[in-house]
Amino acid sequence: MSQATASRAPAVDMTHRQILEALSGLLLGLFVAILSSTVISNALPRIITELHGGQSAYTWVVTSALLATTATTPIWGKLADLTSKKTLVQLALGVYVLGSVLAGLAQGTGELIACRVVQGVGAGGLTALAQVIMATMISPRERGRYSGYLGAVMAVGTIGGPLIGGVIVDTSWLGWRWCFYVGVPFAIAALVVLQKTLHLPVIKRKAQIDWWGATLITAAVSVLLIWVSLAGDQFAWASWQTVVMVVGALLLGALAIRVETRAAEPVIPPHLFRSRTITLAVVASIAVGVGLFGASIFLGQYFQISRGESPTMAGLMTLPMILGLLVASTVGGRIITRTGRWKRFLVLGSALLTVGFALMGTLRADTSFTLLSVYMALIGVGLGLTMQNLVLAVQNTVGPHELGAASSVVAFFRSLGGAIGVSALGAVLAHKVKDYTADGLAQLGIPASSSGSGGTLPDVHTLPGPLRAVVESAYGHGAGDIFLAAAPFALIALIAVSFIKEVPLRQHSGNPVSGAVDGESNLVSGVVRTGEQR
Repeated sequence: MSQATASRAPAVDMTHRQILEALSGLLLGLFVAILSSTVISNALPRIITELHGGQSAYTWVVTSALLATTATTPIWGKLADLTSKKTLVQLALGVYVLGSVLAGLAQGTGELIACRVVQGVGAGGLTALAQVIMATMISPRERGRYSGYLGAVMAVGTIGGPLIGGVIVDTSWLGWRWCFYVGVPFAIAALVVLQKTLHLPVIKRKAQIDWWGATLITAAVSVLLIWVSLAGDQFAWASWQTVVMVVGALLLGALAIRVETRAAEPVIPPHLFRSRTITLAVVASIAVGVGLFGASIFLGQYFQISRGESPTMAGLMTLPMILGLLVASTVGGRIITRTGRWKRFLVLGSALLTVGFALMGTLRADTSFTLLSVYMALIGVGLGLTMQNLVLAVQNTVGPHELGAASSVVAFFRSLGGAIGVSALGAVLAHKVKDYTADGLAQLGIPASSSGSGGTLPDVHTLPGPLRAVVESAYGHGAGDIFLAAAPFALIALIAVSFIKEVPLRQHSGNPVSGAVDGESNLVSGVVRTGEQR
């Protein structure tokens, strides 16, 4: 099928009830994807301790899944433009179930990290396809309303995940392995619901995935993340290993760009970046990803180690941030649907995110929880106003035949930002905690080498009083440092969205008229009605 023909692909015209029925299984699948990353957030200190891992393993259990999600998101998105979206989302659910079961059976941190990669592949499909399928069914103007539902589901998954994980770890007859098994019933239920409710026109195009491009992109990102997570710990930042890894990542990235520009069906179509909106949204998505994953993933560790809370209580203490995300995404989505205007929400959200991270930079072990709640709420509102609306802004600039690629580009770079954020901020935290612990022990007259930590995460409840105070203070101060390090990224997002040109959301889900030089498109006047196919 030619691009001209594809660009006139029929749009789906559905009632509100039909959309909600179709979205039910889709949102359940998205909940599973969110659950896979959040359910372990408060359980990780216990998991890593029992598997005898250290801060590096703590970081890579999270990073491995994010890396797999990042690398596969554009592939899922491209496949969605070429074949059945329904089949793909069901396949993603199957991969997720396999990864979850294997992760629950892991006997060491290495096995767990490998299984998390499989989980990440499935989660990448669910994350990308949820955006693509929704865009296929719903016009950009109405999409703001339903994006609020996606934001609400993400909030529920983020709220429920840490709480479920904390309860599981605190329940002796369950154990941490059920943190991975718990998502399986939801995934199976999503499969059944999707089979019954999701009916989309299947428009297949004869084309091949650019596997060389996908491989090179994955390799470049992997080398970069390995360098960030190991530098400063296994070797010095200024060392021959750093030179080799950085140069290698740059060469692989340059080769990937060369391959993508020549590929007939590139995984990340280079021409999309001719649009100012898409380019700036990508920059903002990287920055938001750092904030979403890079900083917030360490909150559970802060509450359990620095404040001595249980996994369940650690989950409850993050509620201000999640409730802020829930309210902002739901209310903001409805206002956008009524007005068709979205840029003000991106600017406001990025500003709140910047302020929230800067204030969290003052975090210490004894910080008032009232102040901490306000800071977390600001971050939550900021995330709620930016995440879905960045995707919405991008989808408003492309035709139906490129919804998959464009949506997945935003998700790809957001996940990339998150993966880099987790690795980089995890390395910063490990370095800072080591220094602060050494300083605290020196004040007590204890050599740092005699602390016996060996690089593993400490169980503060088993430490003697003075040593426990040193460890709690070190992790509290270190947590503040990583939020402070994340603040400039939020500022970059604010600057990027400020320069995005606002185009009112289209009333229909048909294809925008092509021809705008920078990729920004005019409006179309109608929607082609199609019969529902399998």
